[in-house]
Amino acid sequence: MSARGVVWLGLALAASPLAWSDAAPADADPLGERTGGATTVWATGKNAFSFPAANLSDAERTRFVIGNSFFKRNWVMAPASTTARDGLGPHFIARSCGACHALDGRGAPPDFRKGLADEQPLALLLRLSVPGTDAHGGPRPEPVYGDQFTNAAVPGVTPEGEVTVRWKPIHGRFADGTPYTLQQPLYGFRKLGYGPMAKDVRVSPRIAPQVIGMGLLEAIPEAEIERNAAEQAAMPGPIKGQPNRVWDVVAGREMIGRFGWKANVATIAHQTAGAFHGDIGITSSFFPEESCTPKQADCRAAPRGARGQTPEIDDKTLHDVIFYQAALAPPARRNARDAQVLRGQRLFAQAQCAVCHRPSYVTGDAPFPHLTSPALKGQTIWPYTDLLLHDMGDALADGRPDFRANGRQWRTPPLWGIGLIKDVNGHQRLLHDGRANGVLEAILWHGGEAEDSKQQVLRMSREDREALVKFVESL
Repeated sequence: MSARGVVWLGLALAASPLAWSDAAPADADPLGERTGGATTVWATGKNAFSFPAANLSDAERTRFVIGNSFFKRNWVMAPASTTARDGLGPHFIARSCGACHALDGRGAPPDFRKGLADEQPLALLLRLSVPGTDAHGGPRPEPVYGDQFTNAAVPGVTPEGEVTVRWKPIHGRFADGTPYTLQQPLYGFRKLGYGPMAKDVRVSPRIAPQVIGMGLLEAIPEAEIERNAAEQAAMPGPIKGQPNRVWDVVAGREMIGRFGWKANVATIAHQTAGAFHGDIGITSSFFPEESCTPKQADCRAAPRGARGQTPEIDDKTLHDVIFYQAALAPPARRNARDAQVLRGQRLFAQAQCAVCHRPSYVTGDAPFPHLTSPALKGQTIWPYTDLLLHDMGDALADGRPDFRANGRQWRTPPLWGIGLIKDVNGHQRLLHDGRANGVLEAILWHGGEAEDSKQQVLRMSREDREALVKFVESL
């Protein structure tokens, strides 16, 4: 690992107050208490993920509030008197962005204790594809049900069906004899509305993550992501991350992917327009056609929004929602000087976790300046990610390629805010489909390039394991 990956290890950081404040401490920030630099907010509790970047102008804060409204309020089916918010469906998963990203936080899968889940997942979607690629090198949609499964529909349109989730316990032990049990999800479909799927369908579950700091991640220079890959390639050992390169519909060109569980989206603009289109059924200038397949005649015949006009969300409203997500601030670190946290920090480095979860960057220019704030540029941020794809082993493999990501690779998720998910959303479900209940279970699911790191954790004492978790939850 290069010096920039380990320099942070011996540094200390003041604990933060519990109330949110725009005012950041005036002293230096060697350990990354200000996770987002000058954008950071000091916040805990249920609304910790919902504050605007602390350094926004008054005009930008007004735009943030407008975007927040369209992010969190429900869309309705057409025709409706509320023409600014109609056009829901014909197929959809949720009625708003905030339904999946509750309080701008993370979704959870159905409760494994229910066995066969009767409740339909809301914040968990299932991507679909068949072998081959589309015109831009991305996954080829399943011919009957498209690129993702939607389990809700407006009246007069047949829902695509229902998702089932079963849970299989997997038992193991730490080296000191302490037992643990993981829960492996097994996915299926029932009540298919348009007949059987292709026999060679590939299915990938994706949970809705927290949306803090997205504008800062977007402003990380591409050269830094490529540098991560080059430095890992030159290191001994199995950790060899790779960037995904994906088609961005807004830019109209291939770019390095940095969002999504397989880094299959390059920009917030594409992510937002794509989610409106696939999850809520709202067309835009970037995705002007409803996502109805040729076999879904009732879907194609359903009413459109805004008195039958398309697109159903105008550019200004869409841009305000994009700005809102770009401007959501990461909350400050907590308890960084705690002795147990500092011990866990050293263990995090010793286990080589910081190779993939690179601590810090300095942000540069955003790809679409009119959709974000200049206040995000030039910030020293601490997201703990390399934004690269890594082979995570058989246990986490979905077998579904996504642009240059293969069926065993996943993007390193940022760790900032991870210790506040329970405060915000009332759970600690982690990884790409929420199968892990907390930080330690997430580590135990690691394999592939991270197998050696996991083995080190399995050999740790209880005290060391608790310290490692305490550090990660301080981020």
